[in-house]
Amino acid sequence: MIIESLLDTDLYKFTMMQVVLHHFPGAQVEYVFKCRTEGVDLAPHAGEIRAGISDLCKMRFRDDELAYLRGPRFMKSDFVDFLGLFHFNEKYIRVEPSADAPGLDISIRGPWLHTIMYEIPVLAIVSEVYFRRTQPKPDLAEGRRRLKAKIDQVRALEPGFTFRISDYGTRRRFSRTWHDEVIGTFKREIPDRFAGTSNVWLAMKHGVTPLGTMAHEYMQACQALGPRLRDSQIYAFDVWAKEYRGDLGIAISDTYGTDAFLRDFDMYFCKLFDGARHDSADPFAWGERIIEHYRRNRVDPRTKTLIFSDQLSVPLAIDIARRFQGRALTSFGIGTNLTNDLGYEPINIVIKMTECNGQPVAKVSDAPGKTVSKDPGYLAYLRQVFGLEKTEVD
Repeated sequence: MIIESLLDTDLYKFTMMQVVLHHFPGAQVEYVFKCRTEGVDLAPHAGEIRAGISDLCKMRFRDDELAYLRGPRFMKSDFVDFLGLFHFNEKYIRVEPSADAPGLDISIRGPWLHTIMYEIPVLAIVSEVYFRRTQPKPDLAEGRRRLKAKIDQVRALEPGFTFRISDYGTRRRFSRTWHDEVIGTFKREIPDRFAGTSNVWLAMKHGVTPLGTMAHEYMQACQALGPRLRDSQIYAFDVWAKEYRGDLGIAISDTYGTDAFLRDFDMYFCKLFDGARHDSADPFAWGERIIEHYRRNRVDPRTKTLIFSDQLSVPLAIDIARRFQGRALTSFGIGTNLTNDLGYEPINIVIKMTECNGQPVAKVSDAPGKTVSKDPGYLAYLRQVFGLEKTEVD
């Protein structure tokens, strides 16, 4: 089996799912899959991918896993009780070769509460099946050499330099076993520099901290669930704060681009939230803007955390940390470069929400190619409402 535990997913799926249970239990959504890597045809692997999903749908949370989820203070008892009844239902997911071009179509439709957990394990299944087929005898020695080089770069940092990295690499990992080895190696070799992992199963297994708050899909869904579109970002932050009362206080900043984020992230939110997460475009420019925004709102940026998670490598993360050392708290979530760096080109695969309650939803990123929408008319309206420049649609 590719997935051996329902905990083998990112923490923010649980934190968002709890909000859905308590605030939007009736919401209906659609997600679609996309492979952004040109020249990759996943259609020949459809049968094996379906088998992996079928195995996933047979699983339930074990008692020890539910006990682990009761540990964090932000996890509510009724939510964990609900997870004790939860299972994936295959009727909500469709996997088939594309009709009009080489490739694979994966779509997920159904209640948000019962489909929100599909994204991460399905992507992990697709990635692992692809590399099982294309690299049946992986060069693990090369992967370990590259992993050691990363660790050596971190070890070479001066003792007084504040720098910690985290693993955010579940969705595009080479394999479950390699991911497990990476986490175990980082914990053993650089425990003081390793903040934890977004993967809840590996956090439990290795005794490290599970990390995560919110993702773009939560912000996107609020376009259909809030009182009006222009206030959807503010509404999303308000509902989040109401649910978590100060915990999990990292806001995602690029659902509508940084300009729109800063317009909505006023003094109240600057003080209420612990920081913000960068996920597209120039990280240095973004950090400078966020720090200046805190200053304008009479908040000391040295008390706030800037989390960087966009296509990071260890050298880039170190450069960013040096730029903002002493000016703000920083943390770094490294994904594919940690969990799929064995000398082969990773595939850039995503599953994004495209509809909520029968209404199109969209993400308008700071980076070309990361804007997501299935409805050009709605995207144009969204840009107009938020005063955004035209951006390339993914």
